[in-house]
Amino acid sequence: SSSTLDVFDVNPYESHPALSTTEMELLWEYAKLAQHIKDLTATTKQLSEQPDHNLLVRLRVLERKMSLVLTLFKASVWGLINEQTATDVSGQYVDACTTTM
Repeated sequence: SSSTLDVFDVNPYESHPALSTTEMELLWEYAKLAQHIKDLTATTKQLSEQPDHNLLVRLRVLERKMSLVLTLFKASVWGLINEQTATDVSGQYVDACTTTM
């Protein structure tokens, strides 16, 4: 807006008779800071209300990769359990054979 540009271009306290030059400059800096904070608040509100499509795309890619990692992890665990079960069963078979002989 034009008032936003005015705060950054023209000191609104410049012609105030009760203020010293330092006070005018200080108040102008506060006015500019206040406008920056208002702009930041508006931008933050806008970002929070609208999804960031780029971020959503990147998160979907990450979700697919994590899903693949989880699937591979489950397959590895399943393979280890089956291997351990097969080893236990064959060990029991060997034990059974040696005790019956």
